[in-house]
Amino acid sequence: MSVAFRREGDDEHKEPEFELPIAVGPNLVTPRGLRLLGEEVARLETAIDTAPDDDARKKLQRRLRYFHTRQSTAEVQAPPNDASVGIGGRICYRLNGAERTITIVGGDEADPARGHIAFSAPLARALMGAEAGESVEYQGREDAIVILAVETDPETQA
Repeated sequence: MSVAFRREGDDEHKEPEFELPIAVGPNLVTPRGLRLLGEEVARLETAIDTAPDDDARKKLQRRLRYFHTRQSTAEVQAPPNDASVGIGGRICYRLNGAERTITIVGGDEADPARGHIAFSAPLARALMGAEAGESVEYQGREDAIVILAVETDPETQA
């Protein structure tokens, strides 16, 4: 029989399932970030036990592998001892005349809508190491950002 008349299985046309991508570089987290990773691992393990079918279980196991890797490679960062910007810090700054406040956190706990940005974000990289009263370069402008205040965010330490 010709190959043209052969019935192909549905699996032959499925996209291959790859592992969830893991960011390049160190996995820096706040103490809260490490706790959140542990909570997600526990939640996924429970969900796998109660998954309704193999497809759902495979998807959950894929996410579990990601979070196990993130949990095992996490490097907890203490806030800076001085008044400089670092991971776990809450920074109030002025950019283009508008005052904003952000907290710098690990990649997995970033939530821009809540004002939590990853340490690897361009804004966070521009601010790291600076202190209140300093101006820092951002997007090619010398004095684009003025840092108004820096403090440890107590929420990230729990």
